[in-house]
Amino acid sequence: MGEFIIKMPDVGEGVAEAELVEWHVKPGDPVREDMVIAAVMTDKATVEIPSPVNGTVIWLAGEVGDRIAVKAPLVRIETAGDVGEAQPMQISQAPIAEPAKGETAKPAPPPPAAQPAEKPLAAPSVRLFARESGVDLRQVQGSGPAGRILREDVEQFLAQGTAPAAAKTGFARKTATEEIKLTGLRRRIAEKMVLSTSRIPHITYVEEVDMTALEELRATMNGDRREGHPKLTVLPFLMRALVKAISEQPEVNATFDDDAGIITRYSAVHIGIATQTPAGLTVPVVRHAEARGIWDCAAEMNRLAEAARSGTATRDELSGSSITISSLGALGGIVSTPVINHPEVAIIGVNKIATRPVWDGTQFVPRKMMNLSSSFDHRIIDGWDAATFVQRIRTLLETPALIFIEG
Repeated sequence: MGEFIIKMPDVGEGVAEAELVEWHVKPGDPVREDMVIAAVMTDKATVEIPSPVNGTVIWLAGEVGDRIAVKAPLVRIETAGDVGEAQPMQISQAPIAEPAKGETAKPAPPPPAAQPAEKPLAAPSVRLFARESGVDLRQVQGSGPAGRILREDVEQFLAQGTAPAAAKTGFARKTATEEIKLTGLRRRIAEKMVLSTSRIPHITYVEEVDMTALEELRATMNGDRREGHPKLTVLPFLMRALVKAISEQPEVNATFDDDAGIITRYSAVHIGIATQTPAGLTVPVVRHAEARGIWDCAAEMNRLAEAARSGTATRDELSGSSITISSLGALGGIVSTPVINHPEVAIIGVNKIATRPVWDGTQFVPRKMMNLSSSFDHRIIDGWDAATFVQRIRTLLETPALIFIEG
């Protein structure tokens, strides 16, 4: 008998440690070559670690939520021969995606029936979907490699009507509590919010914008769009308005290293688009918005949003923004106080569009109105400059022809 040691892989770019977000095995479990044994996260990219050998797990490095140094022992596996120690693996920065909907997963022998104490194999996003759907994953047959449960398996389980019956109606006291350890992307978000709010003195400026003309133009462009063009939302117009406004106030398109006391202004406009995903909030980045037209902005934004939601966005696609847009769409509310994406100095918040009566000097007329709620780093951006910037965006959105005028 021999022992094989798997070490924490090197994920590149000087990362010294990674967080354990999921174990797929426990001591005593048999493993086979290429079976996924763990998932780790660095920044916002999650990668799965396979076993390179057949054997039995005899030791694990820590618990979910622990941070393990690169090249430190992660798993010890007892093998039939003396195979020694695994070299730290080089892992791609892109997260490993599950088969897309409609894609056929690689065939695998059905897993043994799960015992009540066993933890089913499933990605964090699948666990979240199952929890929200009221499904016990121990009752679901997985069709993925090594019996891994896919989202499609949970959907099929629900379609068969085998989900737990709804609780009986009536009033009853509930006394149960649940402790949930903050791990993975949720912990990354929490840390980023603490960093942003504790180190950046925010000033939030709210202005209402008459979107009537832009909405008419948007409807016309969508009606006349060519095959292959994406359906336009408000955001591509806002992105182009940001580019024009930034050309007049470049101090807004910047990052601030407060430890070194250095402001970095960018000629390129890399716009982060705050995107809600099953695992939490991510910010994919539309790079070089200054070199993109309306349709190109829309197509790239849609591509990145889909990659973020499916968990296939790369590290480069989730970093490097110089200014961020935050929008909740129809849930945007009337006013919000968006938190700046550290180390940037500005974030533009989009609230919902609503038809409201507006006085035109002689009578009230219905207009489609929307508020912009924008936050600025008050150490770098004065209130006057923040207001001037937002007013310029307002002018561009209210007179959308200006967005398309060059120079």
